[in-house]
Amino acid sequence: MRLIIMGPPGAGKGTQAKVVAARYGVPAISTGDIFRANVGEGTPLGLEAKRYMDAGEYVPDEVTNQMVRDRLAETDCEPGFLLDGYPRTVAQVEVLDGILAEAHCPLDAALVLTVDDEELVQRLLHRAQTEGRSDDTEEVIRKRQAVYNEQTAPLLETYDARGLLVRVDGMGGVDEVSARIGAALDAHRG
Repeated sequence: MRLIIMGPPGAGKGTQAKVVAARYGVPAISTGDIFRANVGEGTPLGLEAKRYMDAGEYVPDEVTNQMVRDRLAETDCEPGFLLDGYPRTVAQVEVLDGILAEAHCPLDAALVLTVDDEELVQRLLHRAQTEGRSDDTEEVIRKRQAVYNEQTAPLLETYDARGLLVRVDGMGGVDEVSARIGAALDAHRG
């Protein structure tokens, strides 16, 4: 199973990615994990990414794309993978399409968790309190939501047009959402 998981900040992507990946016996791969691994190992791409990260800037697509390409070429991805946090732009969708075409392994589904905006704000404010994230103010959270909605809408349209989009209600407990995801993916696979 080759999947991507999308959803706004606070939708539970990281939590659900682990559950879904375990269900299908594939690695859950987040761009954050890829960045940390490359930086930690001191790879040339990691050193380049670190320059941008240390300056508080986004890592350029060329670096991110190459890191994803390298990670998907690892043997644990042969049975499939679940990408969390990539692609984020239409340009990255095109790069991922190319990577998968070269490997002759098409994407099976693009899973998106949908959660009410006000619920997301409350989840993230609660997380900020419990985890001491003083930078997660309501204003910052709402700004991140707006950026997500603006940048992700074209991706949802792209994957929907290809018949790959699987929308799942992300409201409720972890087990409840996991069950909905499993049922939706099973139905999608036919």
